[in-house]
Amino acid sequence: MRSVVEAILYIASSGCQWRMLPGDFPPVSTMRGYFYAWRAIGLWQSINQLLVMAAREIEGREAQPTAGIIDSQSVKTTESGGISGYDAGKKIKGRKRQIVTDTLGFLIFVFIHAADIQDRDGAPHVLKAIRRRFPWLRHMSLAA
Repeated sequence: MRSVVEAILYIASSGCQWRMLPGDFPPVSTMRGYFYAWRAIGLWQSINQLLVMAAREIEGREAQPTAGIIDSQSVKTTESGGISGYDAGKKIKGRKRQIVTDTLGFLIFVFIHAADIQDRDGAPHVLKAIRRRFPWLRHMSLAA
């Protein structure tokens, strides 16, 4: 299992495709199967939440954040697969990721949607998605 987790972390840090992994990792189908199964049960979100809480306590803060910052970024995508839209403000065809961090800069949540959705329209979806996971998060600020 350690090699499966190492392979997933390798992909996350390098950005390479599954099929481009070095040969010393397990078969791609095995790693991909574990990744998708763990994603489906919310394991990655739980790991992130626990790490954020532990890091906040190390910094001398309460485990649960009460304030956060929301920002968005439009990124280009290819023609095939997934949602897509056109961000007229940035002149980018692709997706938009809305990211929520706490005041220490730790990642709390990422919400991905079509780039044609404006920030003010996407923010309620983000806040609704994190409400149960971070119930004490009451103050949100928009990044400049």
